[in-house]
Amino acid sequence: MIIITGATGQLGQAVVEKLLQRVPADHLGVSVRDPERAKELQKRGVRVRRGDYTDPSSLLHAFEGASQVLIVSSNVLGDEAVRQHRTAIDMAKEAGAGRILYTSHMSSSQTSHFPPAVDHAATEEALKASGVPFTSLRNAYYTASLPWFLRDALKTGELVAPEDGPVAWTTHADLAEATATVLNEQNLSGLTPSLTASEALDLNEIAAILTELTGRSIRRVVVSDDEFRAQLRSQGLQDHVADMFLTFFLASRAGEFAPADPALANLIGRPAISVREFLTSSPHLIGM
Repeated sequence: MIIITGATGQLGQAVVEKLLQRVPADHLGVSVRDPERAKELQKRGVRVRRGDYTDPSSLLHAFEGASQVLIVSSNVLGDEAVRQHRTAIDMAKEAGAGRILYTSHMSSSQTSHFPPAVDHAATEEALKASGVPFTSLRNAYYTASLPWFLRDALKTGELVAPEDGPVAWTTHADLAEATATVLNEQNLSGLTPSLTASEALDLNEIAAILTELTGRSIRRVVVSDDEFRAQLRSQGLQDHVADMFLTFFLASRAGEFAPADPALANLIGRPAISVREFLTSSPHLIGM
């Protein structure tokens, strides 16, 4: 049985849907913090059990009979995230899983400017130490984050942000399809190549795409890190939240999100969805 954690989240839910196109429902199980939210999956024949990264016994029950377990990374950060991931890894091992998969990030590194990437690197070390065959899916930066960067630009005509660098923006849909393929075909092992779209774009290039798609002039305006932090603070964000947003710019300037790789397109058998295609297919995001 393939067990998917976080199956009510955006990525986990999409992975389950893609798997249901490939394997019988009774070959799938989900581990979720709130089984009530997964009732529809249960009606379709998927095994639903409560599993919480902070409750080892619940995970052991949720992982019972697992041939493979997909651990979707926690939505917390730092030491707590790594503790939760290690608990999930330990319980998958104890449950007898033949392989553990984990949703990591292309920038995974102990020296990354992007704090979640440091957590991913620590989790990858835990996977290596587990002794269980594993696959760490090094996903690219989600295209779904783009609306946050663009929200004011579409109102003011100015995309205001610190200096950035190219990002290989990649959709949840493509990454979910790739993950389902890896689970179904049991290919790829260890640390995967970066799973990215085929091009890396900076915010200046995205502003140009927005201008073309909307027919309105969207101008890229570069501000200092301190000025941007002050703007975020004025919007009510706490210091640690504002600082976290800034790490995106530090990491992208360092090229951490830039390298585009053909691995994702090869897995899904078609070109990955581009930023232009994402925006065109989401007219509500750009006021079209």
